[in-house]
Amino acid sequence: MAETIKKTKAPAKPKKTAVKKAVAEKTEAATGIAIVKPVSPQEVAALAHRFWAERGYQHGQHVADWFRAEQELRNKAS
Repeated sequence: MAETIKKTKAPAKPKKTAVKKAVAEKTEAATGIAIVKPVSPQEVAALAHRFWAERGYQHGQHVADWFRAEQELRNKAS
């Protein structure tokens, strides 16, 4: 009579999100460059519009308003 051999279960694979996070942390530690979560253009536009309104709807600073809005939203996400 032939003996049956039980197979052992393979070890669980790590979740992809955990692996990506670990890689991002190692990359940031090695290079000193943080990986920034992108913000939606709609969020940036709404905040930039608010900055424009706060300046009294003066034209000529739309690029500065946009970059300031992006920066503030990224800082909130961190």
